[in-house]
Formats: sequence, C-alpha cells, structure tokens
Amino acid sequence: MDLLNTLVDKGLRRELPTREEALAVLATSDDELLDVVAAAGKVRRQWFGRRVKLNYLVNLKSGLCPEDCSYCSQRLGSKAEILKYTWLKPDDASKAAAAGVAGGAKRVCLVASGRGPTDRDVDRVSETISAIKEQNEGIEVCACLGLLSEGQADRLHAAGADAYNHNLNTSEATYGDICTTHDFSDRVSTVQQAQAAGMSACSGLIAGMGESDADLVDVVFALRELDPDSVPVNFLIPFEGTPLGKEWNLTPQRALRILAMVRFVCPDIEVRLAGGREVHLRSLQPLALHLVNSIFLGDYLTSEGQAGKDDLAMIADAGFEVEGTDTTTLPEHRRPGCGGADTAESGCAESGCASDDGAPAATIPAPPEETRRDLVSVRRRGAGTELPPNA
Repeated sequence: MDLLNTLVDKGLRRELPTREEALAVLATSDDELLDVVAAAGKVRRQWFGRRVKLNYLVNLKSGLCPEDCSYCSQRLGSKAEILKYTWLKPDDASKAAAAGVAGGAKRVCLVASGRGPTDRDVDRVSETISAIKEQNEGIEVCACLGLLSEGQADRLHAAGADAYNHNLNTSEATYGDICTTHDFSDRVSTVQQAQAAGMSACSGLIAGMGESDADLVDVVFALRELDPDSVPVNFLIPFEGTPLGKEWNLTPQRALRILAMVRFVCPDIEVRLAGGREVHLRSLQPLALHLVNSIFLGDYLTSEGQAGKDDLAMIADAGFEVEGTDTTTLPEHRRPGCGGADTAESGCAESGCASDDGAPAATIPAPPEETRRDLVSVRRRGAGTELPPNA
C-alpha cells in the first residue's frame, strides 16, 4: 500500500505527513487494519524499541469542578455517581503514589479537579511532590491542575515537577461545542507556560465525542505544532449523568486507526494510551502496544481500569518490556540541549465537515450495536477511599 510505505518512510525520517495522508489513515478499511498497525509499529519501534512506559494517576481532588466540559464526570452539574473529596494530604497522596511505583510505574501523575489552582493549592501540590520524590528515587512527577496563572508553572517546576499536563482535547473549531467556561487558547497558553518554565509538556486529546476525522487531524496537528514531549490519547468514557453519556461512537478498529494516525504525525513523541482503552479497545488492547509506547497502570481519575497485574501480563505476552527508571524515554535528539525535553505526561481521564484545505472528512462509523454500560465502572477504591488501589 503506497500510503503506508510513504508514512513509514516519513516517520523514520521524522518528517510529518500531510493532512491528506493523516485523513487517509483514518479512512482505511477494517481489511487494511493489520497493515496499518504493522506500518505504524515500524515507526514506534524505530524511536522507542519495545519499551512501554508505565504511568500512575493519583486523583488529589475529585469532583465539584466549576467548568462545564461535556465529557467530564467531575463537571459542573454532573450527575455521575463518582467519588467526591477535597484535597488529599501530602502523606496520603504519597502512599497512593507508592502503590503505582510498586507496580512498575515510572511516572506519577498528580491530578486535581477545578478550573486551575490557587497559590495555596500550588503549595499543597508542592508538598506532595516533595513527599513522593523523597520516598521514590528516580520517579518522575507530573502535575495536572488545570489552567495556570502567572508564576505558578515556575513554582511547580522549582518544587520538583518534571512535567505538566493540559490536554487540548479536540479541534479549535469545535472546542466551543464541548466547553463554554474556557476556550482552546486558554489551554494552549497553559501548555506554553509549562514549557517556558522548563517543564516537559504533555498534551493530548479525547476521541469519541462525535468529532469528524478532520477534527481529529486538526487537534493532532495543533498538538504537533505545540511540540509536547508526550501526547496522551484518551477515548471518551461515556459516564451516565454527563452530556456525552450517550456518545458511543468508537469501535476497537477505529480506536486503533486513531492511534496509528497519531503515531505517524508524532513519530518520535511519547504517545500514551490513556483513559477509555478498556472500554473501547477491549480485547484488541495488545495491538495498541505496537502503536503507543506508554500507558496508564491500573485505575484512572473517576473510573476503574484494568488490574495492574493484567496490564503487566498483557505487556509481557505481547512481547514488550516495561521501561525502567534508569532509561530515558525520549530519543536522544529530543532530550534537553538537543532541541527537546526529556519526558512527558497524563490525561484527565476521559459533524461531517471538511478540513481547512478542503479534504473531506471520512464518514464516522456506526456505533456498536449495543451500548456497553457494563464496561464503564466508577472508581470506588484507591485515593479518597479506605480501599487499596488497583496497581
């Protein structure tokens, strides 16, 4: 297939595909799926070998967010029956992080609901970062606290934060359809503040919200222009009680095509398989390891994930290996001093128009024949509870 040969050649040279080529990946048929995975897998192995980086989420503050992001179970007005609690104490957060580290996680992602942190919140998180780093040598810490105010990125970096996550989520053209309390430019600005402060930037997307292929390509190209070190790809978890609770637009095959497209556009960037993988990829999760080089271990923010031991078994069975703390994730040319930063980080998770250049969006496939509510499981263990975490 000429398209795939071209994309592999470009990926091995770190040359970006065109928008038309990226759209063409999403438009490939199920009959071509294994060829697409194999092609993107060559690019993944060129820059990351067979290593898989493990990341672990700690939800520092859950629920009661004043923002109205339609996909989020913690949003303003959400009726999702999730755990709700205020800030974890630094020692409690450190204990939660230790479970993920013991399971093999190389990075701990500290996430808190809300529009953005107050200066007091930054102090709390700084104490938590110190506690985690004191107890876990070599562990990376990423903060994900929402929109940042002036000077907060510098303070987090000074406290030891290696990275900051803030996802773009969807295309700029359709951002207003999923959120009205802030806009796309606010998110771009926060990522740029993190980069200016010297932190590794992590920014990704959420697929499955009813977007077109053109929207997916738009957001991935916008991410590539921002040049983060990590791009988490989340698949919408349709929580009952949220505006997108009935959006079941993904099949396992489409999810794999999306991951392949992201890999071709971001050949040498850490691509992380994030929230919703169990819900939408299901038994095809191992195939995704040929496309991504990073996953979350165990549970997410408000939903339960696959058991950590099952994640480790899946990695081993698929012929991959867990990346150790003594290994640098990114290729040498993307490390500090070589035009790039050293690492990456997490996601919060969870119309048929034409592209700007006139390329038509591929048709969104029909949703699965039945709504799999049994696959969406609210987190009831770990941080904020008396039960041990799933790591």
